[in-house]
Amino acid sequence: MPCFSLCKTIFQCCFVWLAVSVAIAGERPYFITYDQTMEEPGNLEIEMKGLTASPQDGDQFLSGVTEFEYGAKGWWTTEFYLDGQTTSNQSTIFTGLRWENRFRLLMREHIINPVLYVEFEDINGADKSLMEVVGFDSQYDGLVPNKEASSDRQREIETKLILSSNLNGWNIAENFIAEKNLAGDPWEFGYSAAVSRPLSLMASPDECTLCRENFQAGVEFYGGLGTANRFTMHGTSQYIAPVLSWQVGNTVFKISPTFGLTDASYRAMLRFGVQYEISGFRRKVENLFH
Repeated sequence: MPCFSLCKTIFQCCFVWLAVSVAIAGERPYFITYDQTMEEPGNLEIEMKGLTASPQDGDQFLSGVTEFEYGAKGWWTTEFYLDGQTTSNQSTIFTGLRWENRFRLLMREHIINPVLYVEFEDINGADKSLMEVVGFDSQYDGLVPNKEASSDRQREIETKLILSSNLNGWNIAENFIAEKNLAGDPWEFGYSAAVSRPLSLMASPDECTLCRENFQAGVEFYGGLGTANRFTMHGTSQYIAPVLSWQVGNTVFKISPTFGLTDASYRAMLRFGVQYEISGFRRKVENLFH
């Protein structure tokens, strides 16, 4: 019995260590901010994000984004997006697509971990996903009717410098955003910053759905920084957004009530999402064809 108790204790300690490692390295609850986490090579993650809000004196809308994130290499994650939205008293429309690539510059963990982000967007002016806030984006953009806004084709390049740190279970991430419309408009700038932590770093050795270690909470700050012609925070949208995620196996549920801090901002928004990871997706596809 003493030997059994010792083995059980060692097993529980190993399990707790593993669970804590997974909790620290797991998917963050952010909607806007990126940290240094990359998709595991060969894995596919499917995520659906929703956003509902209404501009002042405008119609309420619900936007949806479907994401397919694939781990190409340990240092390279690629992602494909499909965007759409529906606006009350107007219409439901497809608003475009995006292709994102993230490159981790340093493979080992450091105090600050940099990641380079490059994205091509082919969307129209009716897109209301607000995946980022740059330049002088404002709630008044949402007042343009779908029929008129959808005729405005926007092909853009978006870049981000992602800086992220892990410290005692906390994650701190900062993103600097630069976006350029290929039609010739000036560079637009924005930022996002976030901090989060699992509700518990100590995991139970027993399987548990509602355990505290399955939840992560934090807060995001993001907004516009003007353009290359006028780099400023004056007249821009600025937001604060508490975030919460709950992981159940390979599925993660996220929610974020968001509050505008300036006149240009939406007064309130609600973001929500669910994501599912298919482990070993590349191997499964290869086995299927072989």
